[in-house]
Amino acid sequence: MSQQPVTIEDIYALFRTSQEELRISREEYDRRSVEADHRAAEADRRSVEADRRFAESQAQSDRSLEQLKRSVFEATRAVNALTTRWGRFVEELVEPAVVRLFQERGIDVKEKHPRVSVTRTDIAMEIDILAVDTTDVVLVECKSRLSKDDVDEFIEKLQNFKIAFPAYKSYHAYGAVAGVEINQGVDRYAYQKGLFVIRPSGETVEIVNDQKFQAKIW
Repeated sequence: MSQQPVTIEDIYALFRTSQEELRISREEYDRRSVEADHRAAEADRRSVEADRRFAESQAQSDRSLEQLKRSVFEATRAVNALTTRWGRFVEELVEPAVVRLFQERGIDVKEKHPRVSVTRTDIAMEIDILAVDTTDVVLVECKSRLSKDDVDEFIEKLQNFKIAFPAYKSYHAYGAVAGVEINQGVDRYAYQKGLFVIRPSGETVEIVNDQKFQAKIW
């Protein structure tokens, strides 16, 4: 079978077919490109929206945290102020009786000094009540509610007392803790550590240590 010769019309027809296929391919490419651009734009919009919502959420969280900090600070300040007022109340309750109390226990103090403090570069200390004579000094720590930690901190204060107050270096130093309320077992704990324990009694206060008690001398 003989091959038909290719005519110019065949070439034109092939060219037109190729051009049409190319046109369709370009249109499909353009359509898909536009769809891709739309999807990218939508993704960008969602990303921006997500960033905006995250920023709003973070800002709200920061505001809430700041409000919480302020609330905690104000509550802490109020509690500290109340604790300080109660501590002052205990000091005012103990101070009038402190000389008599220790004279009855054989410690012949003559003077009392409330809130004695020293602040130096090497040490700082405050004593709620200091009762003294020429050879003995009694440090009294006053708390609205006396805890074991209070006792331990006071013992540390007693250990450093003569460093903070070298004028009393040759004195016999005694310690006493006073509290309107005393946590369970803390009075016994203080007793065993060699401290006098002072509690309210009627309209005044008293030392609750029994007569067998041996006070520690610092």
